[in-house]
Amino acid sequence: MAVELTQDELKNLGKVWLSIFVSLIYCYVIGKITPKGFTRLVPILPVISFFLILPLNLTSIHFCGFTAFFIAWLANFKLLLFAFGKPPLCFDHPIPYPLFIAVSCLPIKIQPPKSTPKTQINQDPDQKSQNNSYPFPQKSQNEQNPDQKSQNYSYPSPKRSQISQNEQNPYQRSQNKSYPSPLKSQISPGNYLTKFVLLALMIKIYDYRDQIVQIHPKILWLIYFFHIYFTLEIILAIVAKSANFFLGLELEPQFNEPLLSTSLQDFWGKRWNLMVTSILRPTVDLPTLKISSRVIGRGAAPLPAVMATFIVSALMHELIFYYLGRVCRRLLFVGPTLEATWFFLLHGFCLCVEITVKKYERERKWWVPPRWFSGVATAMFVVGTGFWLFLPPLLKSGLDTRGLGEYAVIGAYVKRGMF
Repeated sequence: MAVELTQDELKNLGKVWLSIFVSLIYCYVIGKITPKGFTRLVPILPVISFFLILPLNLTSIHFCGFTAFFIAWLANFKLLLFAFGKPPLCFDHPIPYPLFIAVSCLPIKIQPPKSTPKTQINQDPDQKSQNNSYPFPQKSQNEQNPDQKSQNYSYPSPKRSQISQNEQNPYQRSQNKSYPSPLKSQISPGNYLTKFVLLALMIKIYDYRDQIVQIHPKILWLIYFFHIYFTLEIILAIVAKSANFFLGLELEPQFNEPLLSTSLQDFWGKRWNLMVTSILRPTVDLPTLKISSRVIGRGAAPLPAVMATFIVSALMHELIFYYLGRVCRRLLFVGPTLEATWFFLLHGFCLCVEITVKKYERERKWWVPPRWFSGVATAMFVVGTGFWLFLPPLLKSGLDTRGLGEYAVIGAYVKRGMF
């Protein structure tokens, strides 16, 4: 099967992303002239709808898949938050247009400072509002002169970080405990290099797919799992490092070694695709938590919030699977199989059970399994349910064959350029 990684496809990719940049200019201007709320949301809704259509113009699964993830999912959710004056696109001070573009359409999250100076607590409101602003690319503190240091445009720390924990209300304290921020540790370049080499080896191993299937087909499926993980982490890391180089900003890692997860809560909340976690938390999780806490109380409020988050994640994955299935099958419409939906609903339900068990475990001092045991059990559950519900719709659409064909075309281009 011929793969359409031709000049026409590259031109389509350029047109799509040019349309994205123009649309974001429009949104940036709208944010300047309209107040936050539904007044701003109404003129932004056409852009959100437009972003849902744009991936349909691409015929490469890699171009289509990543554009759908960056734009149809992440950018649209960020624009919804922007309409109501919430981060990551809205802060006290207007942000520069290049930053607005980068944060809108790329899977990046600016890393906040590690600590808040105590002197900020006693500042007057004007000084606080200056510190509570979006980060501007700037020189290090040692290179700044005293006048520049006094301006100190830094990443906005949450308001509750400027007051002591004792001054917070119980609801705020429960939020801090229930939703810890992801780890800010930076992954070493050697780690990415190792995964890149392993990914290259996997692509080479696919030449022997028939022999592997004869041994056991699930071995090939396991390779697909690592392929998806390594590809996502490497591509997102390249995007983040590029943004870091051109904008001079510290960015949070998108993955935090998911293979070391010791529970579903650890896997989904702190390790796997943290950009999705950070965008679902303010758009779905926290609003649902706030509403459910009023209806059923704070103790049980996290459970419907978790299920709502997984439902939205399931719908967005179905949308991306639709884009990919349409590309692979060359059909105008590909009906959803709902297998991905059931995958996320199952994980959401099991995570609710896990949260409940942990609650009683702490209260009644139940036996806690060792980390190695919970880690193995978590990995087996994620891989097992992935074999059952996540991979089949991708393989039925021929995504693996199509993707390998694109790798072959890329390899031919590289050889042609080198020799």
